[in-house]
Amino acid sequence: MRFFGTTWVAHDGGYGARRAGVAAGSLLAAAAGCFVLRFAYEGLAIADVGKFVNLLVVVMFAICSALAFRRTWEGFTRRHDPASQASMRGLMTIGFIGSLLAYFFRCLTEAPGEELHRKEYETAREQYAKRTARRTGNPSKKKRKR
Repeated sequence: MRFFGTTWVAHDGGYGARRAGVAAGSLLAAAAGCFVLRFAYEGLAIADVGKFVNLLVVVMFAICSALAFRRTWEGFTRRHDPASQASMRGLMTIGFIGSLLAYFFRCLTEAPGEELHRKEYETAREQYAKRTARRTGNPSKKKRKR
């Protein structure tokens, strides 16, 4: 929601353009990340570390990216507890391409995290309405049943 401010509430103020920009930016960043990983893989090939290590690195990045995609996608609809976020920080860093792709695909339907923020926003509005609701009339003048 960092790039959207409050435009996600009523979908105004360039919301569509911002969504398109975030989608393009995340896809471009994922492509740049793949390009950097390609250089890293070529570095391993030049170092001649062996086919097993090359395969291990590719599988590690694929698994971490898949897990990061899933975790990021779930994070758009529910909050993760801080302890699990801290424990998954390394995996999410390695699988950054999966997170960027999750942002891209979510931007095709809504702002990333909009559903979660909308639920929290509506809950907060309901709680505010309950707190500020005033009684009508003077309770001491209430008719009593005999």
